[in-house]
Amino acid sequence: MSVFLKYLSVFGLSMVPVSELRGAIPLGILLYDFDWLLCYILCCIGNFLPVPFVLFFIERIIDWSKTTKHFARFGLFLERKAAKNADKVNRYGFFGLMLFIAIPLPMTGAWTGTLVAALTGMKPKRALLSCLFGILIAGAIVTLICTGPLSFLSWMLGDKMN
Repeated sequence: MSVFLKYLSVFGLSMVPVSELRGAIPLGILLYDFDWLLCYILCCIGNFLPVPFVLFFIERIIDWSKTTKHFARFGLFLERKAAKNADKVNRYGFFGLMLFIAIPLPMTGAWTGTLVAALTGMKPKRALLSCLFGILIAGAIVTLICTGPLSFLSWMLGDKMN
C-alpha cells in the first residue's frame, strides 16, 4: 500500500462513527509507523470534520428517517442514544460534553457527543468548541497510550533525556 493510501485510510477511519480517532491513531502509529505528531494532527482533523455536519443536519435527518418505513428504527435508535447520554452532558454543559468526548471509551466520541449536543439544543458555537477540545484531549490520550509516556516526555523535553 502506498504512503498516500495509508494516510488516507487513517484520515478516513478517524471520520467513521464507530472507530473515530480511537481506532485511527493506533492504526497510524502502531501499524503504519507514522510520526505520532503527524498522526495526532491528521486524526484530530479527520475526527472533527463531520462534527459541524452532524450538529447542523442530524435533527433533519432523524425527522426524515422517522417518516420512512425503512429508516424509522434508525431515527428512533439515534434519539434513544442521545436521550440516554443527555443527562451526563446537560448536567455540566460545555465541560460535560467536552469530557464525554475526551474519554476514549466506546460510544463516547465526537459523533455521539455531537448528536447529544444537537438534540439537547446546545448552542452551536459552544457545541463546536466543546467537541473540538474533547477531540484534542481524546487524541492526546490515545496518542500517549500508543507512544508510551517516555516517548512523549522525550519530545516535551526536547530529547534531553537521552
